[in-house]
Amino acid sequence: MLSVLLEFAMFPTSDNCREGSSVSKQVAKIVDAIEKSGVKYQLTPMGTVIETNTMREALDVIELAYEQVKDCDRVYSSLKFDIRHNKENRLKSKIESVEKALQREVKK
Repeated sequence: MLSVLLEFAMFPTSDNCREGSSVSKQVAKIVDAIEKSGVKYQLTPMGTVIETNTMREALDVIELAYEQVKDCDRVYSSLKFDIRHNKENRLKSKIESVEKALQREVKK
């Protein structure tokens, strides 16, 4: 069992794909494609986090995301991985773990 958490941001920086300084329409295309793929994900203000069972699946999501903005002259992307064996559902469990720790701190 493997859990691959991937946090990434991908958006065009070229004028041909932006409306002023906004890239929300292009980002929405990426998020829509991820949603349709069935991969677990969480949108954040600064990027998107996905959880997959293999590195290949995570990288396939990156390729899928890029396909949504490939017509843009320039695309920025940053990626961060957290890969762990013998765990699953970390997209939720990592947050729950911190929330549980916060409750202990408040009770002290």
